[in-house]
Amino acid sequence: MASAEEGSPAEPGPLPSGDGRKPARTTDAAAAVIAGDGTVIGWTRGAEALLGYPAAEVVGRSASQLLTGPPDARRTAAVAARCRAGSGWSGLVPLRARDGRSLDIDVRVTASFLIAGREGFLVSGRELTPRWTMRGSVLDDFLTRSPVGMAVLDPELRYLWLNDTLVRFGGVPREQRLGRRPSEVLPRALATPVERLMRQVLSTGEAIMDYEYLGWSWADPHRRRAYASSCFPLADARDRRIGIGYMVLDVTDRWNARRLLALVNEAGASIGSTLDVQRTAQELADFAVPRFADFVFVDLLENPFGGDLPGAPAEGERPAMRRAGLSSVREGCPEAVVRVGETVDFVPPPHDAHFLLDGDPVLLPALDPDSHGWTVEQPARAARLREFGLHSLISVPMRARDTVLGLTTFMRSRNPVPFDEDDVAPARELVARAAVCVDNARRYTREHTAALVLQRSLLPHTLRGGTALDVASSYLPADAKDGVGGDWFDVIPLSGARVGLVIGDVVGHGIGAAATMGRLRTAVQTLADMDLPPDELLARLDDLVLRLSEEERAGGPEERGGTTVVGATCLYAVYDPANGCCTMARAGHPPPVIVTPDNAVSFPDLPAGPPLGLGGLPFESLEVELPEGSLLGLYTDGLIEGADKDLERGMDRLGRAVSRNGMPLADLCPAVVKELLPVPQPDDIALLLARTHRLSPEHLVSWDVPVDPAAVGETRAKVSRQLETWGLAELSMTTELIVSELVTNAIRYAAGPVRLRLLFQSALTCEVSDASNTSPRLRHARTTDEGGRGLFLVAQLAHRWGTRYTPRGKIIWAEQPLP
Repeated sequence: MASAEEGSPAEPGPLPSGDGRKPARTTDAAAAVIAGDGTVIGWTRGAEALLGYPAAEVVGRSASQLLTGPPDARRTAAVAARCRAGSGWSGLVPLRARDGRSLDIDVRVTASFLIAGREGFLVSGRELTPRWTMRGSVLDDFLTRSPVGMAVLDPELRYLWLNDTLVRFGGVPREQRLGRRPSEVLPRALATPVERLMRQVLSTGEAIMDYEYLGWSWADPHRRRAYASSCFPLADARDRRIGIGYMVLDVTDRWNARRLLALVNEAGASIGSTLDVQRTAQELADFAVPRFADFVFVDLLENPFGGDLPGAPAEGERPAMRRAGLSSVREGCPEAVVRVGETVDFVPPPHDAHFLLDGDPVLLPALDPDSHGWTVEQPARAARLREFGLHSLISVPMRARDTVLGLTTFMRSRNPVPFDEDDVAPARELVARAAVCVDNARRYTREHTAALVLQRSLLPHTLRGGTALDVASSYLPADAKDGVGGDWFDVIPLSGARVGLVIGDVVGHGIGAAATMGRLRTAVQTLADMDLPPDELLARLDDLVLRLSEEERAGGPEERGGTTVVGATCLYAVYDPANGCCTMARAGHPPPVIVTPDNAVSFPDLPAGPPLGLGGLPFESLEVELPEGSLLGLYTDGLIEGADKDLERGMDRLGRAVSRNGMPLADLCPAVVKELLPVPQPDDIALLLARTHRLSPEHLVSWDVPVDPAAVGETRAKVSRQLETWGLAELSMTTELIVSELVTNAIRYAAGPVRLRLLFQSALTCEVSDASNTSPRLRHARTTDEGGRGLFLVAQLAHRWGTRYTPRGKIIWAEQPLP
């Protein structure tokens, strides 16, 4: 063997480090095989890269030619003796590079072995640069104690030498390996890829680095491990391949980390695709089978607890849960005792519900169905364990945002490998990701339900057109699953048998738009009760929107919730069945569609008006006379936009759709929506259809009343006779009192002419008109007052009463329900 400089052959000592220089830095290791007589019989590419000598110039020659000085025969013999004893040697040796430089090489020599019938030593080295030095023997026994398993094998793949790490990896003693192939001493799952790798290197002469594969060893037969192997050929002077250098590293932790990351990333694309709690739970179960388990079930608490939520179960109590997801490698999930949708109280024995609060998974590598916890507490499940061979279990509490949501259980049966500690982390991560999705879905469902309740409370439950109108409506939010939008409509009974129709569109979608819609709808109802004409009603509504917008700007975006009132549109129309006139005004809203009884379709030339919230701009009204049986349609722009975004063509399509003959309104309304919107649309839509009726002449009478107190008695008599004609004699007394008070006030306090009108429709309405704009005031007279009780008496006798103004004065009206 070639001589070595530096270091003691008996015990390599530490290099001096008292000069305070930096620690040593080494380059990539180089290796050579040297025979017992000092001849080089193997030379790697790493050695060539380190010293510059190609194999042809070194193999077959004495290693002493590599030394910078003469060989020390005594030290060389001592090193050889130490290596033959199986201890190995390490030390610093100055070597001469091919370009003449002298390099300090940190050399390691293994114990001797036989190769091709000759004694050999595996020598490896790294360059020690002048800027680094060693603080102690950090690299002592590098080859034998390295965390990397190493071996030298002959061309028949028989072990010639291996270090302690490789012995530990395989679990087979060195004595049983030397002279045998890997397939003769290692499990097939481990030996097969190793030998395939080595044969490829012998065949091609090319080294293979970091080849990863899975297997198990006798050292740990119950756990799958990952290894990264490297092989390189050993050649003699004639470049004949005389052996294999083999290195292997246990990368199980790295492989598990990559597997966990890949599993979680893949789960992110498969779990939580919707905001549906049960769908998310089922996606978790489907994803885990068969990737991770053979049988998975997800149970969600009826009432989540933890954090600020009450309802945690008492000690020993089982939680009330409902099965939300279930999947198995067997069709139909025959292992399941409880099906999806059914109640369940399962927790793995011997635990109770409190382990859900702790949040730590339960790992049961081996299930014993004959144990007390299963046979006594879970007899039905114990029977399924036996029947289907369920042998291993992991139960993971499902928690998100400090809230306990339920429990996910993974079980194996067909997969013979039991769960172990390495499987707990993937299970925990899968459940954690699904828990966030389930909690999001749970919160969404809760708020969505609240939004739907709000929406239903804000939209009219019934449409009351009275005898003046037949009405029908359709409402469709932009997201049919969401169900909440900003479009709205209403039908408002007014005095004198008139009916108010309103439709509007609030900017945006969702609960914020619905809340804004509710405010506007309430405002319109309040203004309509004041019997304001359409143009004046919109002007006041515009003032309200301006105030709301100022409040939102003052409150900041966090209080606005992302919804603004400015830009909302509205159309308000009042239909009077007494004369068939419809007065309407709009604020930036599409005009209504009118279909006459002869099927003529038109869109009245109604001044557009500005959207609500701009302020300072006027609104104009238009009066249209509608023949008996005309169809009036109010709609939002989402109905006519269509895919082409052409509103004029959309209005033409709407006109053709609503002009169908013979179809009842209740059927026509959804049919129109379906025809115009066959696919989901990006905007909310609302459609309100109304069929007009005229008030029958025999149900309407009116009289001019002289401005003379003596005319009150004659007027009462006319009213009494008319009520007998209508068959309403039961209302004669109250009606005469109401008429007497209203007519008397008009004669006493207002200017003529005075006129009385009775309307017999769904209620009996008395109207007294005069030319005065003075508003009557309800007074509470004292016991000593001689007057002031007229309107108070009217308010007590009538179901409702009020005042509305006309271009020629005002009308005071009182309404009584029919007997």
